[in-house]
Amino acid sequence: MMNFKNVFISIVIATALIVAAFLIHRARPAVELDQPGPEYVRATGKCVECHSQETSAIIHQYSTSKHAKKNVTCFECHRPQDGQEEITHKGFTLAKNITALNCRQCHTTEYNQFLRSRHSAPAWAAVSGQKDFSAEQIAYAEKYHPGTVIRPANKLAIIEGRGVMNKGCEACHSIGKPNLDGSIGTCTACHSRHSASVALARQPETCGQCHMGPDHSQLEIFNESKHGVLYLSQKAHLNLNAPAKELTTRDMPVPTCATCHMSGLEGMNVTHDVTERLSWWLFAPISKKRPNYNLGQEAMKNTCLKCHAKSHVDKFYIEAEEVVHSTNEKVQLALNLVAELRNEGLLSPEPFDEPIEFIAFDLWHYYGRTAKHGAFMGGADFVQWHGNYELLLKTVEMKEIAKTLRNRDSPKR
Repeated sequence: MMNFKNVFISIVIATALIVAAFLIHRARPAVELDQPGPEYVRATGKCVECHSQETSAIIHQYSTSKHAKKNVTCFECHRPQDGQEEITHKGFTLAKNITALNCRQCHTTEYNQFLRSRHSAPAWAAVSGQKDFSAEQIAYAEKYHPGTVIRPANKLAIIEGRGVMNKGCEACHSIGKPNLDGSIGTCTACHSRHSASVALARQPETCGQCHMGPDHSQLEIFNESKHGVLYLSQKAHLNLNAPAKELTTRDMPVPTCATCHMSGLEGMNVTHDVTERLSWWLFAPISKKRPNYNLGQEAMKNTCLKCHAKSHVDKFYIEAEEVVHSTNEKVQLALNLVAELRNEGLLSPEPFDEPIEFIAFDLWHYYGRTAKHGAFMGGADFVQWHGNYELLLKTVEMKEIAKTLRNRDSPKR
């Protein structure tokens, strides 16, 4: 009887100790529980041995990333995927070039959404035309953006020269460059390579690396707008690291580019197709409605309604579209004038070899676009002084040139 009692007490004490140990373990911080496995230590530890000396900044960037917190190793991103050229490095077989294909291992949905956007194939084709794409890639892109990939290389870029194309045009448009492994683009254009930061991609300054300047002044327009002023004053209070599918107005009480064009604010659809919520081809000389005009407009309005009353949103869209229509009319008159002069034999068939062609290009590519983007992004100065005023000025200049050309070639009396 005594032996049974002792055994029973021992079992109870042992059970209590096990339960206590389990409860204490469960209460430990996640950083202590989520310890890396041996493969992680071997891969990342081996990389750190050299790269902490040779490229120390990338080690620090990686250490602060969500990838590091989730125990994603250096090797998992750098290992070769199907179709990628391989190199041997310090005992590891690595991909020679990291592309969107490597990111697609885990982020398949985001990559597929990206393929549907104008950041994908249409971006690269706008400079280099269709020559670099496979037939399958062209067909896929044309399904969503007709006429944006089946096109010749940009004539102005060719005239400016290969060096300018490399360091200028392609520096931005390479976001949609086809890779040798069959993938398109580079995720690091927005997220950076080793910090892989969501917060970075949500900042307007990141979009402004490319979306700025006279031909697409989105960053300057945003900075002038009420949205931009609010962002600058409240940036320190925003939770730019909030998970995309859990994002609320508490995290982002004022909008950035990503908030309006991509984010899943309070249950909205998260997307890497930055064209999903757009309703007009604002970048075109003569802007037309996109095929998904109604869906795109309603999706963007749903974002606006997080902060604004429906009456305000509807009025804003009506006024913005009025600017699009009036700008289209001004641009069309200018383009018609150039076409008439060419038909009359007063201009050569070659592009960009006469002053009036540059003025016409500036008129739609700079000032027309600026006016239309300003209207949809709340940039009053860009609608008028940087937009419509310049449209009127350039039209007068073009008419004077046309008058001179016609008088020069008219029969002398």
